[in-house]
Amino acid sequence: MSDNVVHLHKDTDPPTEPATVTTLTVVPDPAPPKPVPLWVRSGRAIRTAVTHENTKTAARAVARHSIYVAGGARIVARRTWDGRTAARYERMLRAAEAAGNYEAAAEWEERGQRYREARHRRRMDLLHSPLDAAKGAAVSAGMGIGGLVLLGVAMAIATKDVTEVVTPLMAVIKFINLMITIVQVVWGPLITIGPFLALLALWSVGAHQKAAPNWALPANIRNGEGEPITPSIVVKALRDLGVPALRNAIKEMGDAGASMLGPIRIAGCGVEVDVTLPSGVSTVEVQNRRRKLAENLTRHEHEVFITIPQAARTVRLWIADSGALDEPIGPSPLVTDETLTADYAKGRAPWGQDLRGDAAALSVYQRHLLITGLSNQGKTAALRSLALWLALDRSVEFWLGDLKGVGDWAMFDGLATRLIQGPTDEHVIQVTEMAEDAVEEMNRRLQAPPGTEFPPLIVIVDEAQVAFMCPVKDEDKRPYGGSSSNSRYFMAARKIHNQGRAVNVLLWQGTQDPTDQNLPKLVREGAHTRASLALGTESQARMALGDKAVDGGAAPNLLRPGLDKGTLVVASDGIEIPKGQSSITVRTHYISTDDAKVIAARAKALRDGVTTLHVIERGEERDPLADIATVLGSDARVRTQEVITRLAALNPDAYSGWSFIDLKRVLDDAGAEPYKSDGRMVVGRDRVHRALANRPETDSASASE
Repeated sequence: MSDNVVHLHKDTDPPTEPATVTTLTVVPDPAPPKPVPLWVRSGRAIRTAVTHENTKTAARAVARHSIYVAGGARIVARRTWDGRTAARYERMLRAAEAAGNYEAAAEWEERGQRYREARHRRRMDLLHSPLDAAKGAAVSAGMGIGGLVLLGVAMAIATKDVTEVVTPLMAVIKFINLMITIVQVVWGPLITIGPFLALLALWSVGAHQKAAPNWALPANIRNGEGEPITPSIVVKALRDLGVPALRNAIKEMGDAGASMLGPIRIAGCGVEVDVTLPSGVSTVEVQNRRRKLAENLTRHEHEVFITIPQAARTVRLWIADSGALDEPIGPSPLVTDETLTADYAKGRAPWGQDLRGDAAALSVYQRHLLITGLSNQGKTAALRSLALWLALDRSVEFWLGDLKGVGDWAMFDGLATRLIQGPTDEHVIQVTEMAEDAVEEMNRRLQAPPGTEFPPLIVIVDEAQVAFMCPVKDEDKRPYGGSSSNSRYFMAARKIHNQGRAVNVLLWQGTQDPTDQNLPKLVREGAHTRASLALGTESQARMALGDKAVDGGAAPNLLRPGLDKGTLVVASDGIEIPKGQSSITVRTHYISTDDAKVIAARAKALRDGVTTLHVIERGEERDPLADIATVLGSDARVRTQEVITRLAALNPDAYSGWSFIDLKRVLDDAGAEPYKSDGRMVVGRDRVHRALANRPETDSASASE
């Protein structure tokens, strides 16, 4: 057995049966752990210390400040060389040649030649300067000693003491001796600390210019947090853009590409700079690399905008401060200024701010409007803010169709003459008939005598894609939606676009996700003001804004859905756009539904009262002229507004939505036009009865059927 097994038994009493043997197993103590060698523990400690973040930070700091000295020495040497030679002129000459600006190249060559001639004259003067200096010193010394002697003679005569003759001369000698003593005392310490002062000066230059590799810089600078945009940063970002022709041209430029840049200007919450590209580099090549350019500038893609100004071969970069575009722009003046009013013809709606931070105001005078964008990006809010501003002009009439129907336009009840809200096919039919009524009103105005002035009629259709995609057909098999020549809504929109602006009948549309199916080409191109929120693709951006705007740098497809809510790219002559650009980016003021109700209440207070028609009735046929004669009764003349009120009381279904325009249309067609009496428009009873008596029998018979 093993030594670890012990047998136990009794020796006194012999066993009568087999003895029971108990076996105990003794478990040995575990072996103590082997001590870790000292060199292993030391290695681990060293590795921990070396890899610790504090150690890395300290190492970077030591390397950074050491390299600052070397970088400063390089910069000072470069500046000294430029100051003593014509190297600066040579660099500018090569840069102008690389940029294709030969006129500037000739000018720099002439400047360099003038510098060389002046330097040659200075060197020739140095050959004669020692002799001239010696002569000058001798003359000066002689005159100086003579002057001191004369001064001493004057002092001697005054004091009658001959020894005073040398007193001024001895004073000068003692002063010179004092200066020599001071220099002897100061010279030693100056020699000792002089190199340290020189190194400190070089370090200061290098630190100011950040003359160290990126890995050695502090973390906030490496990450680009708060890094200002400088010419060198812009040129480096362009050089690393991945365009071979651009990179090679910058290398060939003596000034390392600085001549490409215009002045960097403060522009709102960012900066703006024009870049003249060298020959062989297209502006499209830079536009297509927007994301890479933004990353090279330590910015996000949405913080860099590239547009094409009027100058040839030039791109305009607007670079936002980090995080600035995520900050709100503040409330609308419509909310903060209760005295604000509107003027349809001469005013501009306070829509928001451009990227510079300047107020962006839009003129809506005789301009059809189209706003597009993905769902839930602020389209309705942007469209509604324009309508709320224009509602503060009491002369403007609104016909409004909201094919979403969730109450976004409910505050226009009592403000709009017609208000249709709902997403169903029945609502589409009613909105289509409303647009066709607007066409009839437009035609009536077009046939009016020349010089007749008409109040603005704004027809607003929100979620217009629902109308364009409606599959319902009428009793004549004509579709309400679609884009064919017999599509009712499409043709009504086209007719208003063609001639409506001349008589102040305007169509404003808001639509989602523009495609050829839900926004036909002829309709979107008929809008004078086209604006787009965030979109999904460049093709949609072209549908929304047109090829010219997109080719000029407009890129609503690069806006961030959900993060850039309310940010619009606008192409219109009704808003101030920087010269040479085809579009402008506007961050619109957000007006909440509660604030919109308050503004609408102010607009209603400016008006005499508007009865809103919610459903266009197409039931019983009425004879409007006969009903007008009925409500006139025995009165010789009645104010037009009173006539409208009496008609609504006579038959609410037929006349509750009538306005002065409807009344005037009926009377004008019958030859019983309203006229002014005591400064107010009235309807004459005699004229109406005369028109009833003189109209053809067929009209009265058809009206009575």
